Parts: sequence; C-alpha cells; structure tokens
Amino acid sequence: MARYELPVTSNQESSTPESAPRTIAVATGADGDEHGRLTEHDGILTAVIDRQKKRNLIGPPMTELLWQAATLLADRDDLRVLVITGVGPYFTAGIDLSQPVGNRPGNPQTEHLHPGWNFRRNYRSHHLLYDEFENIEKPVIVAAQGICLGGGLEMAASCDFRFATPQAEFGVPEVHLGIIAGSGGTSRLTRLVGPAWGKWLAMAGKRVGAEQARQIGLVHDVFPAETFLDEVYRFCRELISIPAEVLGVAKLAVDMYADVSDRTAQRHMDRLIVSGLMNSPEFLERTRRFNFRGGK
Repeated sequence: MARYELPVTSNQESSTPESAPRTIAVATGADGDEHGRLTEHDGILTAVIDRQKKRNLIGPPMTELLWQAATLLADRDDLRVLVITGVGPYFTAGIDLSQPVGNRPGNPQTEHLHPGWNFRRNYRSHHLLYDEFENIEKPVIVAAQGICLGGGLEMAASCDFRFATPQAEFGVPEVHLGIIAGSGGTSRLTRLVGPAWGKWLAMAGKRVGAEQARQIGLVHDVFPAETFLDEVYRFCRELISIPAEVLGVAKLAVDMYADVSDRTAQRHMDRLIVSGLMNSPEFLERTRRFNFRGGK
C-alpha cells in the first residue's frame, strides 16, 4: 500500500498574492517515487499528475492528493479555481489497476462472498471525488496536455471546463477489458456529447483526437502546446474576475437545467435565482460603477 506525504496547509487566507507558485502537497508512492503535486498561486490551485514512468496512472497517493485539492478549494475563500493537469505525453492513462482502486478494501477473508458489493464500496472513493468536483461552487478545470484515457476522462467529464493540446487524445477503453466505464465515463460522457458519440467512445471503445473532441463538445478549446498552460491560466484569471457568488450560482443553475426538462420550471428557477442576486453587495456595487461610467 502506498504511503502518503501530504503536507497540511493552513486554512488561513493569504492577504497578498504570491510571486511564484507554492508547492503545498506532494503525493509519493511506496517506492518513493513522486506521483504528483499540488501548488497554489494567486487564487489558482493546480494539481499536477506526474508519474511518467507509469503513463501517469492514478493510484491511491494521487487520489488522496485530488481529494485534498477538492477540500482546499471548497474550504478556502481565497482559492477560486482548481486546474488539474499532467506532465509528459499522457495526461493520465486512467486508474492504476495494479493497486487498490479505493480507500475501503474490506476484509480479504470474506470479500469473496460478495465481491460486487465490496468492489462498489471500495471504488466509491472515486465516485464521490468526481461528485465533489461537480458540487463545489467554484470552477474545476481539466487541462489535458496529453492522452487522457479511462478514469482520466471520467474525471474530466465531472469538471466544468476541459482544454487540450493538439497532441491530446480521449477515450474510455474499458469495454476492451470486458467492463464499462462506470465512474461517469458512460453517463457523464453521454450527457456531454450525446448518445451517438457516447456509443462511439464508451461502446465501441474508440478514441477521438483533440480537434474532434472540440467539435463534439468534449473539450471547450484546443491551445498550442507551447503556450498551453499560459492560455489555461489566462482563462482562470477571467473566471476570477467574475464575482464568486454568481459564478457558483451559475454553475449550479446550468447543472440543474441540464436535469430539468420542463421549460416552465426552468424559467421559474431563472427568476428565483436572479431575485436572490439582485440585492447582493457585489451586484449593487458593480451596477453603481457601470452607471457612473455611463453604461460603459
């Protein structure tokens, strides 16, 4: 079982921006190799998958690091955005199946009596992590600099924004192992790209390149590798310029509208949300400045 070296960071907010990214956590395996790290800079939290010898496979240490990132993003008001990226030709090849896939492995003496139940309980740590990315009222971004497969695509599908380099590819090859992508790689993926491309990816086990992924709605944009993270962080700064309250409400609203098919109910939710924001200090102040400038 892997050991974790995850330094605990203070929940106290920073009063001034830092001049350079600060590493606040490192994920290390039982062999002593680094699996990834967590940095922060100017309100942006970045989780970097860096296990290149294993195609950036996600094992328990990296899962714990991602959980720490989610917790920090949710708890600290000064952290506004989470970016998940990788190093090398792979963003990630998925979950490391040679290691325990969750944090609740069960009793090895009895797990053969109900293997399905044991597996679902153990693997739920990934399900809950991806659910948390969806539920945090702040933007979570996947910046896939390389090939993104299996659990990596499932994680990406749970995030709010997805960017890629031209070298990136996307796929859920689980069907070739005799199973389906069961942590959102079938359900969330179909919600993003529709049933036709959902079947292409999750049923036929095909891959799509970066540009095709953009065309089918899987990624939002494709940036050159040379300036990739610069472009991603530029987008992050644009998000940070938006009031935190309305950014969180907009995220919840869009996700709700995707699940509610009744258009009348959608309009009612629109009115309720807007009425709640109309008297917020941020809206009143920004409206005052807008009117002072003559609507410019």
